[in-house]
Amino acid sequence: MNYQNILVDTQDGVSTITINRPSKLNALNKETIQELHDAFKDLDGDSETLVIIITGSGEKAFVAGADISEFADYSVSQGEQLAAQGQALLFDFVAHLSTPVIAAVNGFALGGGLELAMSAHFRIASDNAKMGLPEVSLGVIPGYGGTQRLPQLVGKGRAMEMIMTAGMIDAETAAQYGLVNHVTSQDELIPLAEKLAGKIKRNSLVAINAAIAAINAGYEDGENGFDTEITEFGRCFGTADFKEGTQAFLEKRKPQFPGK
Repeated sequence: MNYQNILVDTQDGVSTITINRPSKLNALNKETIQELHDAFKDLDGDSETLVIIITGSGEKAFVAGADISEFADYSVSQGEQLAAQGQALLFDFVAHLSTPVIAAVNGFALGGGLELAMSAHFRIASDNAKMGLPEVSLGVIPGYGGTQRLPQLVGKGRAMEMIMTAGMIDAETAAQYGLVNHVTSQDELIPLAEKLAGKIKRNSLVAINAAIAAINAGYEDGENGFDTEITEFGRCFGTADFKEGTQAFLEKRKPQFPGK
């Protein structure tokens, strides 16, 4: 598929999506959100893609925020629709994707950019990265899941401070907060993401899909994560990956998971 605002490259089972709007510091507009949805959907259904990395082009920004010019004159109902559609189309969609998603944060991740990174299953960052949710400085609040995912990752108090001050934190602080898992140099960011992806893809992607569902259930209203874990655990016993994994263990060899 041809895209105007993103690049997609697949090598050895790892697909990298690069948001490519450098003149706008990779800011998210409606077209880019739709393209990201389409790319994630296509890759999730692609048997050649085992892990997805999401990053931004250049060295300045992962995503510097949303394209404010698109919604500056919206009404109340249009604002609600913007948030609802965006969450369903991209942010919640990525969070519940069955294929593992790593966000490689290479610079500014602000507003919708940080919300996109938080939608990924986990995050790594370059040492020049800056992260924040500055929406209250514009008279609005985060609308793409930021008020929910940030407290889950860093705790209520830190999230309240970050959102209310509209301030940015650096990569090392983000690591201390648990917002990112690893910090490395700009040059080593994608190699580290690929190294982590390599470790992931050696395992059963069927089991990883089940783990994603179980972990997410613990954060969903009306869901019991323990019950979901029990159900997903049981389902694993009916998979070819489970049979291969246990047989390989008993035979003292590396498993060759069929992915089903």
